[in-house]
Amino acid sequence: MKHIFQITLIILLFSFDTYGHGLKEAIESADRTPANVLRDQYRNPHDTLAFFGIKDDMVVVELSPGSGWYTEILANYIHQPGRLIAAHFDPKSTSNYYRRSRASFEKKLASAEMYRNVELVNLFGELATPNSVDAVMTFRNLHNWLGANMDLIFANSYKALKPGGVFGVVEHRANVGTSMEAMKKSGYVTEEHAISIARKHGFELVAKSEINANPLDTKDYENGVWTLPPSLRLKDLNKEKYLAIGESDRMTLLFRKPE
Repeated sequence: MKHIFQITLIILLFSFDTYGHGLKEAIESADRTPANVLRDQYRNPHDTLAFFGIKDDMVVVELSPGSGWYTEILANYIHQPGRLIAAHFDPKSTSNYYRRSRASFEKKLASAEMYRNVELVNLFGELATPNSVDAVMTFRNLHNWLGANMDLIFANSYKALKPGGVFGVVEHRANVGTSMEAMKKSGYVTEEHAISIARKHGFELVAKSEINANPLDTKDYENGVWTLPPSLRLKDLNKEKYLAIGESDRMTLLFRKPE
């Protein structure tokens, strides 16, 4: 009977940890999409997640994961007793784009065993049981939320976090003094605005990092941040110039819910 218990325990532990890697191993995993790996030089996932203090046993919410660039890493990194919660668009939304994006993400989650424990919730609803989450993160999304949605999502993030939990933000960084109208048009958001909304909802600013800074980004493109890779909205027009600049200059901010 003792041997049966030991074998069962080993099987259970193996099933929990099959996709539980260290952060470096998760980033270097062959499970990642090759095209996504090429973006590491701009997005610095190891240093970014380390700066946010993300550990493999945390309960983590990823806000608006899009096509799952960071999800590929986090699903391979977060494992029991930790949990990964992806807050995506409502599948019943009246927006065709929201429904298509959600369906595409669900298809990705169904494509590999490593996603089996990823939980899906709606971005504009309750993210998790109040005071139950260790970390909430968002990557390059604030410009899509400017206005009431940003208030709603920041408030819900604060509510979901445990006291002492962290809120990590990476966003295209606008020049100081950029107007709201220009932010909405360009896709760049000022640090001042991001910090003010976070503080409005109770967060404390812990630290800033230049991990994702890009001094080559002039931020003065007629087509906004989407001029740069990976969007390359102008297609072949001046393509080599924009590839040489690389992805956008980004703020990396770490907030905390007070204990």
